[in-house]
Amino acid sequence: MKFKKNHSLLIIYATILGFIIHKIIGYFLIPKEFEDHFIYSTPMIYGIFGTLSLAIVYLLKKIKESAPDSVGYGFLALTTVKMVIAYAFLRPIIKTHLPKTPTEKLCFFIVFIYFLAIETYLTIRILNNNK
Repeated sequence: MKFKKNHSLLIIYATILGFIIHKIIGYFLIPKEFEDHFIYSTPMIYGIFGTLSLAIVYLLKKIKESAPDSVGYGFLALTTVKMVIAYAFLRPIIKTHLPKTPTEKLCFFIVFIYFLAIETYLTIRILNNNK
């Protein structure tokens, strides 16, 4: 499959791959009783960030069509909005003080950084596309 034109497909595959790897590593490193009591399940976190990434890349493509010189600014603005949304989801985790809390925070931030890297890569691809 070619991912050069279909950024959405790349995000979907990366989401599935990241989720599978996360679950495999988590199976060995995260105690079951911790994961069972996470505020947000792993599939939910991947769903949220996958959806946000799809929306960001879609909007960046639209920005590229209408104002090609503003894609970088659009990326910064959309990433800022994503960070605000992520913080809104993170607040209940931050307010909880249980033995599982550091593990849950780490899982949340790993997924956030993973999708940020994917979005950055795709933004570079959109910027370098000289259509």
